[in-house]
Amino acid sequence: MALFEQISKDIVAAMKAKDKVRLEALRNVKKLFLEAKTAPGANDELTDEAALKILSKLTKQGKDTAALYVSQNREDLANEELAQVAVIEEYLPKPLSEEELKAEIKKIIEETGASSPKDIGKVMGVATKSLAGKADGKAISSIVKELLA
Repeated sequence: MALFEQISKDIVAAMKAKDKVRLEALRNVKKLFLEAKTAPGANDELTDEAALKILSKLTKQGKDTAALYVSQNREDLANEELAQVAVIEEYLPKPLSEEELKAEIKKIIEETGASSPKDIGKVMGVATKSLAGKADGKAISSIVKELLA
């Protein structure tokens, strides 16, 4: 089942369960999915790959917002934001561990033939596409820099 349909079904389940946090988070996700589907050039389709990009972007934004709330001593708002992030993360693939990430990036470095820090851009382009949703961009970047240094 596509992510779009799964989110729609889970919205109905959240309504029946009267789970406000889950319902709000999923409605926000569905709104963004619909915007992506109706965007010019989308042909009224949303691939799971595009949906995963939206979900990972939402989780990153939620975590950043929560950190901002914490820095402003608004723990109540931070907790709400993190609760919604937890709901969204259920739909993302399990993130790679640091060892798994290093192994994947080593393979990409071998495939691209990169050997020096000058090749970081080439490796990052391939790595961010192939590891989308599985690893954070900052983690990918730091490991690529470490391995090519």
